[in-house]
Amino acid sequence: MPAAAPLPEIEEAKKPSTVDPGGPWKVVLWDDDEHTYEYVIEMLMEVCQMDTEKAFRHAVEVDTEKKTIVFTGELEHAEHVQEMILTYGADPRMKKSKGSMTATLER
Repeated sequence: MPAAAPLPEIEEAKKPSTVDPGGPWKVVLWDDDEHTYEYVIEMLMEVCQMDTEKAFRHAVEVDTEKKTIVFTGELEHAEHVQEMILTYGADPRMKKSKGSMTATLER
């Protein structure tokens, strides 16, 4: 029996990425009862480079609406902002504060 001819190489089809890195991606900050207004304002000023007035408006919005969008942009930058929020730490003004606030990414 003659040897089978080798099969031609088939280029593997590239699957499209399931996550489109383009914008706009949103970083959503969620309300909780473990962080003070002062904490939220300071954190947003440091992490998102907001001025005091804008950070205060977001603190009010997260308190009254239970969430606020603190950043909109490209995925990589949004992930960076989210990570900084998630690792900011507990509110030293509140004993029951055990860690950072919750922030999620939305499209």
